[in-house]
Amino acid sequence: MPRIFASSRLMLPASVTSLWPVIACDQFTSDPSYWERVNAQVGEAPSALRLVLPEIYLEEDLESQDARIASIHTTMQKYLTDGTLHSLDDGYVYVERQLQSGAVRRGLVGVIDLEAYDAAADSCACVRPTERTVPERIPPRMRVRQNAKLEMTHVLLFADDPTDTILGCLESRKPSLPCLYDMDLMENGGHITGYAVTGEAKKAVDTILDSYEDTRRSQTSAAPLLYAVGDGNHSLATAKACYEACKAHSSVETQRIARYAMVEVINLRDASLQFEPIHRILTSTDPELLLSAMKKNICASHGYPLPWHSGKQSGTLYLDPSLGALPISILQSFLDTWLESHPGKIDYIHDEDALLALAEKPNSIGFLLPVIDKEHFFSAILQDGVFPRKTFSIGHAREKRYYMEARIIQA
Repeated sequence: MPRIFASSRLMLPASVTSLWPVIACDQFTSDPSYWERVNAQVGEAPSALRLVLPEIYLEEDLESQDARIASIHTTMQKYLTDGTLHSLDDGYVYVERQLQSGAVRRGLVGVIDLEAYDAAADSCACVRPTERTVPERIPPRMRVRQNAKLEMTHVLLFADDPTDTILGCLESRKPSLPCLYDMDLMENGGHITGYAVTGEAKKAVDTILDSYEDTRRSQTSAAPLLYAVGDGNHSLATAKACYEACKAHSSVETQRIARYAMVEVINLRDASLQFEPIHRILTSTDPELLLSAMKKNICASHGYPLPWHSGKQSGTLYLDPSLGALPISILQSFLDTWLESHPGKIDYIHDEDALLALAEKPNSIGFLLPVIDKEHFFSAILQDGVFPRKTFSIGHAREKRYYMEARIIQA
């Protein structure tokens, strides 16, 4: 069976400087000053900034957006013809990213077969989102990708690799791998190092990936889950939408190229990957009535503990495990239904102290969610489908993926 995650011909700048990589386009969308600083730092230097559309600019009128997109497409062609970008041999890039905490997140850049990916909430594909995709967010992103010569990626895919066979193999081979880049990232983004994985190292990785995917298929029944989208799902969904669109009118070669999207695979079990829970606060509601309804409909004498705080009161509910694999799935489903017929507003809070302070206000109640258990992460998706929105965070904004590699996506 063809492998879903594979090597590819990738592109990198011929002269890699710290001005080239920039953070994922969907970050700092409420902070124009961040992108203004980045733009000033880059100036006229070659940079990935000129190849992507920061989503803060999606608030502009369509005429302004069109001008930015046209400039992106022109710059892509320029970088391809003036020697700014050069091609790497067919292979992977092994990435080590030192985060703000000092931890090192390891990853492997390659391509994923979009035939094996489906962004639908009820997806049974081998590659699935972890959270619900918002369809309205796809068309603006398609306008950037359509007619683009290149793609860059901030997509992170999880592989569930408890024995660390994929990336562990590369870490042990690192002394023999050619270094492609080694630099600090702008705006306190940490440090990044990338190594070319070609030749014998690529063959070794291919063998391990074959084994990983075969094992994942054998562990589950009719709908195996091989990879889960940890970050950048809307970008991957955009690539899929563009691929489906090109099937109707494009050449066989164009379809072959569009069938794949560049991603970075990371190990779900890696110690550097710290999941942070996102708590729930309800305001302008009746906490007593809500608690009573929860006890009646989704609680049991024993189950998932769910601490709550409201004013000066607090307690713990126990959510019925028969209703779902994760407490967040049970809670969010109930709250969504509750708010359809009762007054109240919901918000999503990362910090526990902030939640407790908000829950002290009148007509408010906060729920503290647990950290997701990595061991049951994939099985929870298999059982319940995609997680509710705002289920978890995999780090601070500056720890998201920076654009570095590029890939040609037009014949």
